[in-house]
Amino acid sequence: MRLHVVSDVHGRSDALAKAGEGADALICLGDLILFVDYEDHAQGMFADLFGREAADHFIALRAGKRFDEARRFSRQQWASLEGDPWPHIERACRAQYAELFAAMPAPAYLTYGNVDLPAMWPEFAREGHTILDGQTTEIGGLTFGFVGGGLRTEYRTPYELDDDVYAAKVAAVGRVDVLCCHIPPAVPELLYDTVARRFERGSEAVLELIRETQPKYVLFGHVHQPLAQRVRIGRTECVNVGHFRSTGSPYVLDLPG
Repeated sequence: MRLHVVSDVHGRSDALAKAGEGADALICLGDLILFVDYEDHAQGMFADLFGREAADHFIALRAGKRFDEARRFSRQQWASLEGDPWPHIERACRAQYAELFAAMPAPAYLTYGNVDLPAMWPEFAREGHTILDGQTTEIGGLTFGFVGGGLRTEYRTPYELDDDVYAAKVAAVGRVDVLCCHIPPAVPELLYDTVARRFERGSEAVLELIRETQPKYVLFGHVHQPLAQRVRIGRTECVNVGHFRSTGSPYVLDLPG
């Protein structure tokens, strides 16, 4: 059985439509929405609403780790909109999700990224799309566990969770053959982004589960340019499946028939 795995789609509906070609199923590890694009500042929700110049400034503040200033600037931009900003956010997210789920191949197994809005997914998921979070399913005779979202950071992205809440989802998955997460286990070389020059947050709970249960694979994304794409922990192969927005290519996982 051949599986294609993607993560950090961030608006790439064109590539997503082709991501299932030649595969028996697609696995998507989240971050469908594109809020800002650090490579092309004219792309994404923030630039659509406030313009390229505002996006340039906002990204420069965040890249410089001036998070309080970035939040103040963001609040100023949202306050410039007429009325409550939520309808603008909701409209932009719904437009992106409608396009992305229409392009999503089937069958597909999906979990959320830290930039996603889980409450909206059921509205756009089509037949053949299975959404899992803190749950397991069987694919090709193996048990797959899915844990979505991320942990709390200074970026305050939409689906960040307290450590204990995230750990409870990991515990609910338990012993599996393949663990699918959005964020990596807490291994430094998997967490360091060589372009952004910073460590992202990884999960200690996932690392503990790996050490205790030794799944065949742990698949994840989140870190766009990792220092190490894969690390072996005992019998477990830990793999960053790649930044799909940049590559447009899925990671291929061949399961024994």
